[in-house]
Amino acid sequence: MWVKPFDVFQVYYANECNECIFLDVLYIQPAFIINVMLHLKDIEKSYPDGSNANDVLRGVNLSVAKREFVAVTGESGSGKTTLLSIIGTLIKPDKGVYLLDGELINSRTNIPELRNRKIGFVFQDHRLLPQYTLQQNILLPTIAAQKKATEEQVTYAGFLMNIVGIASLANHFPATVSGGEASRAALCRALVMKPVLLLADEPSGQLDSRNARNTIALLKKMNTELGTTILMVSHSKESVAEAERVLTLKDGLLS
Repeated sequence: MWVKPFDVFQVYYANECNECIFLDVLYIQPAFIINVMLHLKDIEKSYPDGSNANDVLRGVNLSVAKREFVAVTGESGSGKTTLLSIIGTLIKPDKGVYLLDGELINSRTNIPELRNRKIGFVFQDHRLLPQYTLQQNILLPTIAAQKKATEEQVTYAGFLMNIVGIASLANHFPATVSGGEASRAALCRALVMKPVLLLADEPSGQLDSRNARNTIALLKKMNTELGTTILMVSHSKESVAEAERVLTLKDGLLS
């Protein structure tokens, strides 16, 4: 049986004027597509700084395997949040190629739909909406493209709440629960759409040491039990120690 040696991607990039600019041709082995969740090639990002440009990312290369738990550390201002924002499709890189779960993100048009379906976010603060119960907050991503959550989604939300130990708080409002409990609800919200990739931005940054340890332990549990690929950025040496692989972002490059 003949097996094609490569999947061929013609890479285009839409600039600020929505002009499609041809960048490159990638020859990717099918086995790579099957096993790798996230692939970045020569990612660059800069911001204007007066008459100069502040080059935050200077050619970042990164591959994350499916079901892997990877942490990125670095000094404040090193570009960790910028990198996470690009991976989360919240901002576009100036240059470079981004593959997520076999899809070329550079030329993807309906980015919000892909983001809601494939990427979960855990932020430094829980960002729960105070007017909704914990269960309602957890189910918010499910109504991005439909009027209400399906019965299956409600059941899965309950399953997640049970895993993290907040099932009894489903009908409580954020103001009535502890910071650790709110963080666990935020983790459930990030996972309710069964994303292929979970991005965690300093997930334990605003928690006390006990709740910080619990949050990282839950991330590890979700990675192990649900098989969710996780990319986390953190200053905390204790937090990143739980990852399978730790990278450092310095001078715009990962090492």
